[in-house]
Amino acid sequence: MAAEGRTDPAGEVETVRDRDVAVLTVRREAKLNALSTHLESRLLDALRSPEVRDSRAVVVTGGPRVFSSGADTRELREMTPAAIAAYYRSSGAVYEALAALPQPTVAAVAGHCLGGGFELTLAADFRIADETAGFALPEVGIGILPSSGGVTRLVRAVGPARTRDLVLRGRRIAAAEAYAWGLVTEVVPGGAHLARARELAAELAGQPPLAVSLTKQVIGAAAEAPRETGLLLEQLAYTALHRTDDR
Repeated sequence: MAAEGRTDPAGEVETVRDRDVAVLTVRREAKLNALSTHLESRLLDALRSPEVRDSRAVVVTGGPRVFSSGADTRELREMTPAAIAAYYRSSGAVYEALAALPQPTVAAVAGHCLGGGFELTLAADFRIADETAGFALPEVGIGILPSSGGVTRLVRAVGPARTRDLVLRGRRIAAAEAYAWGLVTEVVPGGAHLARARELAAELAGQPPLAVSLTKQVIGAAAEAPRETGLLLEQLAYTALHRTDDR
């Protein structure tokens, strides 16, 4: 069910369950969905909610016009080193929590998708972008670096050279270029991103859930494991699934 409406300036996350698909919408429109620690905590709570836990696929979006302008850097700038270390263990864990969900995840992106917002989409399994979407990691330009999985996931997705191009230059790329690089699953006309993401999520939700979950884990591990380990994981997962009644 939909979350009750709130006017919290630090942001909120609306959770809507549509059959087997959970749709999470980040809402902080006045700040272009800048990711405050409060908003990250709300998103972490949503990822742990019964609506998500009992779903078969998850969509994360920022709404019709913007995904996120990135982390609330003013808030982070005031933190001590000890507070930053604590942050990664608390609300900053939301990026890895999204990546670790057993069910498939789809990011639906329009407009700005910057900094922490871009990192959040990289933690999803699929990214549907409308033609207005623009992606960038501008952190180096203000004396920091992406630190919520952005560098690590980009290197694995597009290699060191393109990661340097994006991260060291803070260069913004449009949806079409992101698609050409393999960072975006599909580019759709303006405003169609959420409908297409929900359609894809419903398709994924129709697959046997245990097979989807184990295959997702094998794919993630195989991307980093030696070939022999990847083959062994495939075989063990197949053996585990062979006698299950997974529907």
